[in-house]
Amino acid sequence: MTTPTAPDRSQVEVVDVPESSRFEVRVDGRTVGLADYLRTRELVVYPHTEVDEAYNGMGLGSALARAVLDDARERGLPVLATCPFIAGWMARHPEYRDLAYQNRSRVAD
Repeated sequence: MTTPTAPDRSQVEVVDVPESSRFEVRVDGRTVGLADYLRTRELVVYPHTEVDEAYNGMGLGSALARAVLDDARERGLPVLATCPFIAGWMARHPEYRDLAYQNRSRVAD
């Protein structure tokens, strides 16, 4: 199997697939990565993200992270990133840190 070359931006598409509760990153129409989500009216949770190993290091994970976080911002939803990739990406990109979910519960024993 040959290693794919890095795609140019015109070949990369990130789409929301709500019936599967995930975003997919596609190269020339082929799904090569995904970010699963659980979305409520109060927040969105990203528990799992993956990109085909053949495409590692080509910026597709970043394209996926940016798209899912931009979507959350457009919806006005805070993000609970339980996926280490999304959590780490948010930590490295301060322009997205304001999306981080903050538990404001005041429950006491």
